[in-house]
Amino acid sequence: MDAREHMTQVVQQPRRFYDGGTLPTGDGPGEPPDPATDPRIVLERHSEEGVETFALARRLAYLDRHLGELLVPARADFRTDLTSVPALFTWLVPKTGAHLPAALLHDALVAGRGDPTSYVSTEGLVVDRVEADRVFRDAMADTGTGVVRRWIVWTAVTVATIVVGRSVPWSRARHWSYRVAAAVTIASIVYLGYSATSDLFDRSWAGAVDVPWMGERPWWAEVAGGFAGAVVLPLALSLLWGRLRTAGAIAGVMLAVLLHVTVGLALIAATYVLLERLARRSSLAAWALAAVVVVGSLVLFAALSLG
Repeated sequence: MDAREHMTQVVQQPRRFYDGGTLPTGDGPGEPPDPATDPRIVLERHSEEGVETFALARRLAYLDRHLGELLVPARADFRTDLTSVPALFTWLVPKTGAHLPAALLHDALVAGRGDPTSYVSTEGLVVDRVEADRVFRDAMADTGTGVVRRWIVWTAVTVATIVVGRSVPWSRARHWSYRVAAAVTIASIVYLGYSATSDLFDRSWAGAVDVPWMGERPWWAEVAGGFAGAVVLPLALSLLWGRLRTAGAIAGVMLAVLLHVTVGLALIAATYVLLERLARRSSLAAWALAAVVVVGSLVLFAALSLG
């Protein structure tokens, strides 16, 4: 197994992060890194096409266990969105927190679509995306990020690496094997989750199959069986991921366990977006819709209470 991909216990060493000085300018070479000084994260806010991004006014330095000193950013035009987390999951991994220095480091190491990376390796090394994900995981440990959170975040960026596929050290065949494994895992879990929900509510939804680990049992036994299936089946599917089976296991279990929560949050978020767009286009229509919802709720409340 690749040393970059297996699960290891990293001992927290906060001093691996330190002040990286400033970028060279036309007026001089800038301030050099100072390992004796704590990192200073100075953010300058930008809004580009309605998207909030930040520039780093000072560089961040990190002494990696395998790569040596890394300085970010390498250019003044570097932009970051802090921790790149979909809005649905900020309750689990916030945009900022103890993990922020590691997130800024990772952003500079991998860059976004169409953007160049923005780091300096004082050892003259080129950091591929898989190695950048490993650096991210170790750096989170050094910032004091919890074990569970940092492995969840590492899994998320690993899945993104599989999907995006830029600057990876894999052969084309291996890369596609990871993509197929991820697709099969996601499709299987979503379908089995759909079938398990149909079974729980004793309904025969279109295309659903009977799941034997739930069956015709008391509701609490079916819920327990569903949870067990949400753990066991993703672990089995993770074997398809080969050397990345740790990421496959974490991604599969998280998806299976949080499937219904994610769907619920997605519906709430979609409703909010639709209401926001409606309010921007026509405040009168928004107020009319609000009145219909309130009146309908009052009628339903009264009917159920008196009935």
